[in-house]
Amino acid sequence: MTKLEGFQIKVATTEDSDQIISMLKDLAMWMRENEIKQWGYLLEGGDDKEIEQSILSGETYLVIKDTELVGTFTILEVPSEWDRYVWGEDASIDGLYLHRLALIPSFMNIGLGRSLLNWIQSNRYDKEYIRLDCVSENRRLNRFYKENGFELVGTKDGHNKYEKMIRS
Repeated sequence: MTKLEGFQIKVATTEDSDQIISMLKDLAMWMRENEIKQWGYLLEGGDDKEIEQSILSGETYLVIKDTELVGTFTILEVPSEWDRYVWGEDASIDGLYLHRLALIPSFMNIGLGRSLLNWIQSNRYDKEYIRLDCVSENRRLNRFYKENGFELVGTKDGHNKYEKMIRS
């Protein structure tokens, strides 16, 4: 368990699966209600098995304030099937793959997302790049990644591909 400015970051366990999936679905519903095009597939159960597998593999983290789950993210050291699809041959490059970085709305816009990206980039991995993709139409999220030093390196099927060098 690691502390981050009053928050705790810890590796999720299988006992956390239902809570994480519920949080992600609640967030997907919030996005739909706010006309943000991201994660709609989660509402129909898309990715439930992948989320559970990432938790089982120790790749998913919880972000906790006091005793409340306020966020989650998944870090893959080996590209997933989706990553290989989006990144193609570039998926073989020495990179981490960030998935489902999520914060409940009451913890958005306070700098926590930036702090989590900094924690991911500096505290855990011996990789050259961190990579992610997000829906091209989600302007707010695209701006967030650009403001945090990620470079737009391409687009595939409506998803922008971002990467940031974390080791020189």
